[in-house]
Parts: sequence; C-alpha cells; structure tokens
Amino acid sequence: MFDEKFSRLIKQGFLSEKELLDIIAASTAAGKYPEDLLLSKGIPKHEILFCLTEYYGHPFVEYDEDIMVSSKIVKMMDLERMKQALWIPLYFEGDQAEVIACNPDASCAEEIKGTLNVKKVSFLVALPSDVIRIIENNLDLNPNFCVSGARTSLAMVRIFLAERRSLLASYRTSLAKGRTGLAFMRTGISFIIISIVLFRLFGIGYSNIFEAALFLAGILITIDGVNWYLPARKTGKKVLDCATTCPTGGATVLEMSNPGNSPCFTRSGSVEGAGELRAKWCTLSPVMRRRFLASDRTDLSEERTTLACHRTLMARGRNGLAFTRTGIAFIGLGIVMLKQFPASDWTLFDIVLISIGMLMALEGVYWYLPGRRSGITCIKSLTKTQENKNIWDIFFPPSHKRKGFESIRAHVPPVRRSFARGIWATTGLALERTMLADRRNVMARLRTIMARARTGLAFINTGASVAAVGIGLLSYYGPEAVSWTLFDGILIATGLLLIADGLYWYIPAEKTRRQFPYCFRGMEIIIPDYGRPAGDWKRVTIEDEDF
Repeated sequence: MFDEKFSRLIKQGFLSEKELLDIIAASTAAGKYPEDLLLSKGIPKHEILFCLTEYYGHPFVEYDEDIMVSSKIVKMMDLERMKQALWIPLYFEGDQAEVIACNPDASCAEEIKGTLNVKKVSFLVALPSDVIRIIENNLDLNPNFCVSGARTSLAMVRIFLAERRSLLASYRTSLAKGRTGLAFMRTGISFIIISIVLFRLFGIGYSNIFEAALFLAGILITIDGVNWYLPARKTGKKVLDCATTCPTGGATVLEMSNPGNSPCFTRSGSVEGAGELRAKWCTLSPVMRRRFLASDRTDLSEERTTLACHRTLMARGRNGLAFTRTGIAFIGLGIVMLKQFPASDWTLFDIVLISIGMLMALEGVYWYLPGRRSGITCIKSLTKTQENKNIWDIFFPPSHKRKGFESIRAHVPPVRRSFARGIWATTGLALERTMLADRRNVMARLRTIMARARTGLAFINTGASVAAVGIGLLSYYGPEAVSWTLFDGILIATGLLLIADGLYWYIPAEKTRRQFPYCFRGMEIIIPDYGRPAGDWKRVTIEDEDF
C-alpha cells in the first residue's frame, strides 16, 4: 500500500499507483526520503508540498536563508539530532511552540512537547531536505557540512593557529638570543685563549696585567653568553611538528581536537557535493559564499602556521651551525697549541680545548640536522603550493585565463549601482579579508624562502670556517703524518661540501627575492567598495619617493 499523503499526485495525474509504489519501495531500500526521489523524478516541488499540507492540515514553508531560529534555541538544542528527527522549533515561549517539521503527526507532537516542555504546538510542514537546510543554515553551515565547518568553529581553529604562530615566534626570538649568546661565548673564550697563549709565550712579566684583564673579561663575557644560550637550548629541545593537512578548496574542513596547550589539527572527510557547490560560486547566496571564504581563510592560516614552524626549525639549524663553527675553531686552535708547544702541564689544557670543541661541534650537528630536513621539506611544500590555484585565480583570474565575455562577467562581483550596500558589503569584506590572508601567505612564503637563504649563508659561513681551519693546518705544518694530513683533508672536504650546499640553498632564494614584487617599492593598491561596481573602485599609487 502506498503512502496516502502522496495520493494527490495520483489524482492530479503526475504518477500512477504502481509508479508511486515503486518510488516508495526504492526510497526504503536506498534509505532516502521519498520526497527527494519524487523531486528527482521531475514532480514539481509545490505539488509535493500541497500533498503534505492536505494530508497534515498545516501550512507549508520552503527553505529560505531568512528563516532564523532564535539564538536561545540554537544554544540549548542539539541541532545535529534535530536533523535526524526532521523538526526544528522556530520559537517557544511559555507553554506554546511553533515548529517546522517534515512529519507533524501525533508521535512527533508528543516528542516535541516532551523536549520543549510545552502543551501546545503549531506546525509548519516542509520537505525533509528543506528542514535539514534550515537547520544547517542556523548552524551556519553549507549543505552536508559537519558542525566544524561553521564560521564560529573555523574562527576558533584560526585563533588556536594564531596562538601557535605566536608561540613559534617566541621560540625564534629565544633562538636569536641563543645565537647572540653563542657570539658572546665565542668572544669570551677567544679572550681566555688569547690571554693563555700570551702567558705561555712570554711567561711572567708586566704583560701579565693585560693578560689577567683579558682573561677576566673573557670569563665574564663567557658566563653572560651561557646565560643567554641555556634558555635557547631548552627551547631548541622542544619537539615541533610541522606536518600539515592538504587543503581541498572547501571540500573538507580543518578541525581541531585537544584544545589547550597541545591542540591537534586534522581534516574532516570529503563533504558530499561541496566541490560541485563551490564550482557554482556565482549562483551561491552571499551567506553561502562567506562560509566558503571562512574555510579558505582557515586553510591559509594553517599554511602560515606550517611555514612559521619550518622557519623555527631552520633558525634552530642556524644555531647549530653557529655552535659547529665555534667548535671547529676550538678544535683547530687546540691542535695548533698541542703541536706548537712542547709537552707540559699545559698539554692537558690543549686536550680539554679540543674536547670542548668536539662536544660543541656534535651539539651543533644535533641542532643542524632537523633544520636541514625542514628546509628541504618546506621548499617542496612551497613548490607544490605554487602549482595550486590561489584565491586570486578563483575569483579574479587574469584576463588571459578568461574565455569570452560571459567568463569575464562571471568573475566580476555581482554588484550594481542599484544594489544596497548591506549584505553585499558584508560578503565583500569577507572576500577582502580572504584576499588579504592570501597576501599574508604570499609574504609568509617569501619570509620562509629568505629564512632558507639565511640558513644557506650559515652553511657557507660554517663551511668556510671548517675549510679555513683545514687549509691553515695543512699550509702551516705541511703534509707531515698521514693521519694529520687525512684529518686536514677531511676538514677541507667537509667545508667545501657545506659551502656547495649553502650555495644550493642561497642562490635560488636570492633569485626568488629579486623576482618578487614585495621586495621592491612602488605599488598600486585597489580600495574595494562592494556597494559600487568594480570599475568605480578607487586606486592609490605609491611611488618610490613616497617612502
């Protein structure tokens, strides 16, 4: 027996009784609503609504973005459960409630009365798909999106991402202080060694006053450097996870779990129909556009956070290289003193100096390796990002990418002189914020490339220091014992490899910098006004002399 509420369709000649029975059976087998299958068969929507109105005796309502549920209901009701129950209260006060429902029968009325604690319920009937869309719209969601895709939820994710970037910035500041501390330590230890060498060369005499002052200054500077370095070393031990999810242009949602000190960011499964919906951008309402733009800004925020993490690891690598340079210098100096002076009580000092240098070099390598890995990973990520469409390509593609007048019109904001500013201005501002976020990402990519260039220069400096020590030892003492000659050769080869690696990092980054518009002065800025046609937007030109 077919569902009697659709008998009107048979009377009006839209379907035969057998066809209706087949549709009901197919909907049951597929787990779908019969109303949706009737729509897919070409039955007019208003005819199905007339069926529901006649059967239940309540007026019908269709989905509209203007149908808004009171904030009190949104806060207290489990709207995800309402999507399963297929009813949503528009308001309730005292012992009365007005509810939109798909099947407003007696059992539904009793459920609503028990849930809302009211005695009287007035119904508006709607199709299941419309009830779901009304609920999703009040959840601030586009069709089929989970709750984490709401603009408020996405804003919360961006807040935690921004907090993580601030934390990474504080790490980089600490690491910069650590590099300054290492410079203090190198200077202080150099003073100490110079004073000891002078004492060993000239013995006791009037020069001892200068040597003692130099020795004392070296101790004080070294202690100060250690005080600067130790906090940075503690920061450097923190485990940083620069893994990122894969943005999908709004087809998935960036989600956050474990909020607090260690939030975890993951991506939802693919949202059914999201890609097709995004492709119909020009047909979407302003509210639906703003929801996609909020997702875009969240994806861009995640990329900026990942790039900040890579810059932090590369900064840590530069600290390691600074430490390695210092250690190699101490090793070379210890070897010179060990070979230059005859064996004596000072020999122990020379051995200690070489040992300290080896420990510093090993410590530097421990810091350097993660930074190098991060530099390789981030450049691959940047290369992949450049291949993707950015926000400008989606909304305002260059003229050479547009085909025909209709394509040009499709990408111009649908704003006319007669339109009120209100909702278009709100959507326009959301678009502008997304555009600005995209620009921030472009500049973040540039900063990451420049950080890679600085790291490359650190490679070159370290390689030059290591090679110089090897060349100096080989030149001064000549090819004496095979073991010493082999050691000098290893130092020279290691230094040259580091220099070559540094050039491999530095030259492409420098080339990118020269090509990048943000590295030069003089630009034109468009001042958007989404209450006016795009052709009327003002432009401000800033020339070199304005800086």
